[in-house]
Amino acid sequence: MFGPRKSIHTMSSQQEGHRLAKTLSWPHLIALGVGAIVGTGIYTLTGVGAERAGPAVILAFAIAGAVCACAALAYAEMATLIPAAGSAYTFSYTAMGEGIAWIVGWSLILEYSLACSTVAVGWSGYLVGWIQAAGVTLPQALLVGPHDGGIINLPAVLVALSVMGMLIAGTRESATLNIILVIIKLVALSVFVAFALPAFQADNLQPFMPYGFGSTEVMGEKRGVMAAAAIVFFAFYGFDAVATSAEEAKNPGRDLTIGIVGSMLVCTIIYMAVAVAAVGALPYTALANSPEPLALVLRSLQQPVAAHLIALAAVVALPSVILVMMYGQSRIFFVMARDGLLPRGLAKVSARTGAPTLITLVTGVSVAAVAGFFRLDEIAELANAGTLVAFIAVGACLMILRRRFPELPRLFRCPAPYVVGTLAILGCIYLFISLPSSTITRFALWNVIGLVIYFAYGRRHSEAREPKPVAAA
Repeated sequence: MFGPRKSIHTMSSQQEGHRLAKTLSWPHLIALGVGAIVGTGIYTLTGVGAERAGPAVILAFAIAGAVCACAALAYAEMATLIPAAGSAYTFSYTAMGEGIAWIVGWSLILEYSLACSTVAVGWSGYLVGWIQAAGVTLPQALLVGPHDGGIINLPAVLVALSVMGMLIAGTRESATLNIILVIIKLVALSVFVAFALPAFQADNLQPFMPYGFGSTEVMGEKRGVMAAAAIVFFAFYGFDAVATSAEEAKNPGRDLTIGIVGSMLVCTIIYMAVAVAAVGALPYTALANSPEPLALVLRSLQQPVAAHLIALAAVVALPSVILVMMYGQSRIFFVMARDGLLPRGLAKVSARTGAPTLITLVTGVSVAAVAGFFRLDEIAELANAGTLVAFIAVGACLMILRRRFPELPRLFRCPAPYVVGTLAILGCIYLFISLPSSTITRFALWNVIGLVIYFAYGRRHSEAREPKPVAAA
């Protein structure tokens, strides 16, 4: 019904020159997950969540984390059962067929590209603020895109291209640098909690849910715990980038399980601590929609040096998010090209590094172009929509393959798979419908464009649809 499916038994049999090198161990994978998860979201979305849910932003983080935890368990089983690049796209191709796989892959491209470009623009804002605070005046035309009266956001372009260069240099080298950047971010957030938590005041949590639990429209804006959860969800995803590295893991059974589940546990603990410390130290009305809520809290507590260091950590460490997101997008592009749904010439790997150089170059230039010229504030939530579709697909794949191939050895077995899979699907659907209607409309339009490309090119060039040679008698 949904087109041909990949054989689960032939996933690892790729031709020489189209196979990724096994260079990553579990510390690299945990760092990849934490590097993607801990970033722009926790640094900025605490304020956005507080504006939508009040002090119950703490609950919004917990709900988003619980949904992601169910998805993470499904990802862990699927990634160890099918240790091939492509994450949700590859899982869907195996369990449900080519048509669904294309939609999931197209959604993942949207997720990674918008998230990557958004972080590049956010990083640019931090950097420009630092430079201007030092008394250096830069030409405005080179700091913002045409939408704000400039020519190009040059810092955002440069950071995207620099990260692209690191990925081309080699996956292991990039992952090792990422570990250092992740440590910087974790230390900075620990410093924030250490300063903010002692100033906790229970009165700041009242009223706890001023807009109620469900996502409802108040004065033209979505409000409520679920409206906040649909936004702060952005702060959690990223562990799926670990699943895209399955083909490059040295010991997939052990390393992927530790990487996916470990990164989610670490980040959930960090987020809950940061949310409690922030909302407890400052009334949510002061935090609402602040572009730098953590630094704002520290300045309010008369800790300007700590606030300065938090901002510096963002400048230094946020490129790790760009690195992991760009890595994930390049791998999705790579696998879709290897399958023939995109031009196969893109699926070449470097003989020196074992990394897909050409597709990484295409990805980096595309992300840099979006970051340099386009306004992203109105479409950033599209990244969440793409991710939610991927998570729904992985929950379904978990249950389908448990029923279809119960006998296959599973290096990690998700507990209560039908319960976890169902909770992941229902939770993601609830978060999806809690998004603004304009976001859902744009997401539908993105997929219409994708389906046109699929039927015009991908379906006709699909490797899975090519006739297989008949062996001689």
